[in-house]
Amino acid sequence: MQKQFTKLSLLLFLAIVSANVIAQGITTPRTPSPAAKTSQTVGISTVTVKYSRPSVKNREVWGNLVPYGWNVQAFGAGNEAPWRAGANENTVIEFSHPAKVEGQTVPAGTYGLFFVINKDNSGEVILSKDSRSWGSFWYNASQDQLRAKIKVRDNSHVELLTYDFINLTKTTAELVLNWEKKQFPVAIEFNVDDLVMANAAEELKGPIGFNWQGYSSAANYALQNKVNQEKGLVWIDQAIAQNKSFATLNIKSGLLKLAGNTAESEKIASEAIAGATEAELNVYGYQLLNNGQHDKAVEILALNTQRFPKSANAWDSLGEAYATKGDKPNAIKNFKKSLSLNPTAAVKANSEKFLKQLGAI
Repeated sequence: MQKQFTKLSLLLFLAIVSANVIAQGITTPRTPSPAAKTSQTVGISTVTVKYSRPSVKNREVWGNLVPYGWNVQAFGAGNEAPWRAGANENTVIEFSHPAKVEGQTVPAGTYGLFFVINKDNSGEVILSKDSRSWGSFWYNASQDQLRAKIKVRDNSHVELLTYDFINLTKTTAELVLNWEKKQFPVAIEFNVDDLVMANAAEELKGPIGFNWQGYSSAANYALQNKVNQEKGLVWIDQAIAQNKSFATLNIKSGLLKLAGNTAESEKIASEAIAGATEAELNVYGYQLLNNGQHDKAVEILALNTQRFPKSANAWDSLGEAYATKGDKPNAIKNFKKSLSLNPTAAVKANSEKFLKQLGAI
């Protein structure tokens, strides 16, 4: 038996050495397990997996080609080892920012990715700080960054081992390995808002910080995502110092409202509206409408028609606000007013569409 292990170890060693020798020559296609890479952005962070793709080839995979549980291999360190989650070199996963993997915090960096599967579909995911060794032959548990339980799922047949990202949200993604009729899921999460705010602070130290748009966009992120309003107010004041406009004042008004400073928020909002262009009022009105603030939207869009009474688009937008609110008579009135002002083709089509829906034509 000892001789058999020695012979097998020698064969594995020669195979690896041969591969390394080939790697020193010209680049040639890798068969039968081609290299692959998949990547997914979550928020502003990326997760990248580099791996090799073996085929099933009518082989018995689970419990045979891939043994169940932890196994001592005949070659390498001689430690109990998990499956290398692919073929050839280590399967490698890289996180651009700190993440939570199966609820555990993992620093940004590159890790060897391993799995364990048991007969009952229970399993484990392992991230190793050693991402450079070949396969799992030199796996050492002391290098583990993370070890977490997972539940392997039954799946439709996948011939070539494939990694993918599914169930994406603003802050999360599920990395899955699909092969044969099994799926190995790994939950990944990023603290997106904190990462965006920290990244914005760094970016504003560079060229982006030399214009008001950078500070305005950073402050607007704080407003839209309801995070770190104090920092957002500092940034929007820097934007206003360079460009006092409806856009910048409106962001400040929103941040003040989030912070509970209602009186100051309303004061700034009035100042913003006083200097708004037709297009800015129109966009603001639709934002209010989309947020369900129908009365406020009607108020703003009506103001737009007062300031720009010859604008067919302003009257058309006010008609939409009334239609959305459910005020049919005023909606019809304003759509007809829009049509009387020689509107553009797009505005005309919109007014006629609504009038038809309202039974007015």
